Amino acid sequence: MNVIEHLQEHSIKPSVQRIAIMQYLIEHRTHPTVEEIYSTLLPTIPTLSKTTVYNTLKLLSEHGAAQTLTIDERNTCYDADTSPHAHFLCKHCGKVYDLPIQNDAKQVEEMSINGHEIQEIHYYYKGICKECKNKK
Repeated sequence: MNVIEHLQEHSIKPSVQRIAIMQYLIEHRTHPTVEEIYSTLLPTIPTLSKTTVYNTLKLLSEHGAAQTLTIDERNTCYDADTSPHAHFLCKHCGKVYDLPIQNDAKQVEEMSINGHEIQEIHYYYKGICKECKNKK
């Protein structure tokens, strides 16, 4: 995926910081937090601030280039994969995993409830991941 084209397709003007942050999200499918992105990119972009990372992630989410995950009450995470899928939070290790959604799950464009237009659907599951289960 060409990051600059991806940003432009979502009406986001590319900048050094925006390109680096989007590239990080694409390459690191770990659902990183602002802190993780900031601390990783800071050595290569010394002028980067946490505010810039936060504002860029907010912009990416608002324009549909990434999604904001609030599955973990302590940390907001981000995902470059905007296709319909679910997320699973392990209550033991804290990792967030992508999960497929059921074929019968409704898509946003099909939904209206009591006259309300649904624009986002989040499927969050919480439990113990298979790695943690196998360690016990």
